[in-house]
Formats: sequence, C-alpha cells, structure tokens
Amino acid sequence: MSTSEKPLRIDIVSDVVCPWCVIGYRQLAAALEQTNTAHTIHWHPFELNPNMPSEGQNLREHIIEKYGSTKQESDASRVRMTEAGQEVGFEFNFNDDTRMHNTFNLHQLLHFADQQGLMHELKQALFAAHFTNNRDISDINVLADIAAETGLDRSEALAVLEGQFFVKEVRAEEQHWQQQGIQSVPAIIFNERHLVSGAQGVENYVSILEQLANMNMTE
Repeated sequence: MSTSEKPLRIDIVSDVVCPWCVIGYRQLAAALEQTNTAHTIHWHPFELNPNMPSEGQNLREHIIEKYGSTKQESDASRVRMTEAGQEVGFEFNFNDDTRMHNTFNLHQLLHFADQQGLMHELKQALFAAHFTNNRDISDINVLADIAAETGLDRSEALAVLEGQFFVKEVRAEEQHWQQQGIQSVPAIIFNERHLVSGAQGVENYVSILEQLANMNMTE
C-alpha cells in the first residue's frame, strides 16, 4: 500500500552514538518497505552528551557513571542491543574499549553532507563506523575519511571540521528541537504532527504507518 500520493514526511532527531537510534531507524525502514510507503527522511541533530570532552570516555565507565548501572546490567544491555540489531540487519561489536564520543563535530559534518545531498548516506556510514567497526569518530581525520568513503570531498569535509563552519547552524537546530520538547532520542515525527519516541519494533511501526495511511485517506 501507499499512504498517500504525497510522500510521508519523516523527521528523525537522533545522535550517532545512540544505539537505539540506529535500531529504531532500521525497524522503521523495514516497516516502510513492508507497507510500500512513499516517504522522505530528514535527519536532525541531538547530542546525548554535549559536555563530553573531545577525547571521549570509555563506554562502560560512562554508562556506570551516568546511570549507576552495574557491569552485569551493562553487559545485559549490550546483549539486548546486539540482538535487536541483528533482527534488523545491523551489527554491533561492543568491546571493553568501546568509547562514548562528543558528537558536535559529527553533526557539523552531517550538516555539510546535507548541502551535498548525502546526509542520509553519511548518517548510516557513521552508525557503522562507530558501532560496527569501532572507528575513532573523535578524530577529525577519521571523520574526513568516512566522508570521502560516502562520496564527499575529503578536503572540504576536513576544512568544515577544522574551521568549525557550521557551529551556529547546528546549535540553532538543536535548540529548535529542544524547544519542541524533544529530550530523548530517537524522536520520530511523522508529517510534522505525530511524535513517536524510541525504537518501537517493526510490527508497531507497520501499525503506525497503516494508521497514518488511514488518516490521510479520511482527510
């Protein structure tokens, strides 16, 4: 089915270091394919840890410090996320050296990629770089490499990061979504009206898309 002649607008507020953001997106993507829903996706910035130092922090230490989790709880959470990723074809490779990163540079790079029509591709590449391949996304040279692998000009990408070209734009967009009440991610907004939070699962996303299709038919 198709929800309407006009593609469904989907805004996704997320952070690259948020595991449930990639899981939720993959679940949604599967539901979009199952329902044959015409759509456009628009990614928006959110920083899980805006005060994280540039060198980042060991992920396990970060989780224990931020949430008071035990090592056993952290391990169990990693197993849940890994299994949820496998269900939608995404590979998590957590290890003792996995780090949490400051992502402000990433969001500047994504803003640049958006201007080149490659934001979606770069977002997926960054998810894989961080969670699957354990690349150091705190390193601007690594980020420039990933940009080049995605089809962007490496020297331009590096210049964006070194020059901090899009600080104001990213800060303004982050503030906009905070003012809309977004305090956790993933936050998925359908047709700029219907907010769905968290990774809901493929079946639930299918149900949501079907409800939206029915609403569009009656409007």
